[in-house]
Amino acid sequence: MSAPAPPSNGPALITTDDLPTPLTAAPQDSPAHHVRAALDLRLRALLTHDPGTREGVDIEHLHQMRVAVRRMRAALKAARPLLDAIWADDLRAELGWLGRALGPVRDLDVLLLRLNSEIADLPERERAAGTALVASLQDEHAAARAEMLAVLESSRYQHLLERLADAIRLPLPTPSATRAQPELIDLVRIEVKKLTRAVRRAGDDPPDQTLHDLRIHGKRVRYVGELVEPMLGAPVKRLLKATAGLQEVLGDHQDACVAEQRIRVLLDGLGEYPDAHVVFVAGRLVERERARATEKRAEWWTAWEHVSARAGEI
Repeated sequence: MSAPAPPSNGPALITTDDLPTPLTAAPQDSPAHHVRAALDLRLRALLTHDPGTREGVDIEHLHQMRVAVRRMRAALKAARPLLDAIWADDLRAELGWLGRALGPVRDLDVLLLRLNSEIADLPERERAAGTALVASLQDEHAAARAEMLAVLESSRYQHLLERLADAIRLPLPTPSATRAQPELIDLVRIEVKKLTRAVRRAGDDPPDQTLHDLRIHGKRVRYVGELVEPMLGAPVKRLLKATAGLQEVLGDHQDACVAEQRIRVLLDGLGEYPDAHVVFVAGRLVERERARATEKRAEWWTAWEHVSARAGEI
């Protein structure tokens, strides 16, 4: 992992101390208020993990910050029928901009942790070859962190935080009162139907990219389910647990596929005649990742059946 960057000297940021009392949402509250409470919770998580993300010592801070951004985007997308569409889409687009700045560093954190762990188990001579294989990833990580820190120090990021803070201080903008609005449970049912259709289209032996797409569908079900859980309790909790299981299987499969592909690219980047030990180590690592992907591919359908069973309860 590249050395942590020095603390940011950017503009003073909003902190959780600048926010009002944390919002709560009871079953009898309006669907829009549940969305507002969800944004409040995720904004607090983002602000809590911002300093650690800048320091770069513990990679979990960046992970949690990125998750907070994703969950806010998912809430705004799912709740679009409940909100002023222009307002929701614009805020979601800005969160997407932030997410794209965080993503490359997080992805490289995961990849470097994975490959370095594998290399550490190799014999000494092969460890040296493995280190040479992944050396360019360290440079890529350092460059991605520099770009991320520039975003976190920008006035655009500061303005986004202010917009999010303003969003939780007052009721969210909603469409005309004359327009029919769905209930929160309808939102999660819509996402479940989308996932179900995607599984049916996937077929018996879906390509790797299709399994990755199914994971994204499952993530949306999970994030939207978090909005309705305070209202519906146990049935949604069971759905969320099953969906988390599906995400884990498909996520492990995707991580293995990505790692295999990146190893091949790293090897190609070493020129026409790379060191034989490096080639040998790359081959070992590729075979390990391929075996993991095959194992997880065999598990995904069972994980999906658990989700399907729980979805029938809501």
